[in-house]
Amino acid sequence: MAKSISLKIDEKILKDAESEVSRLGVSRNRYINDAVAAYNKTQKRASLDAQVRKEIKLIQESSMEVLAEFEALDDDYEAI
Repeated sequence: MAKSISLKIDEKILKDAESEVSRLGVSRNRYINDAVAAYNKTQKRASLDAQVRKEIKLIQESSMEVLAEFEALDDDYEAI
């Protein structure tokens, strides 16, 4: 379902968009919808990237803790 909105856009951005609309032969509405969809996709990807980086850091820290525990067990075993 499509919704109608009213928005203010900088003159330069609109001029550039109109130029691209003419060059591509698409409607202004289609062009703006595609641009917003592409921006949303970029933002979601950036958010996912940040989440993955955060989780990788947590995994690295956890792995180092486990490694330290194994090394301590190995040291205990060698002492026997």
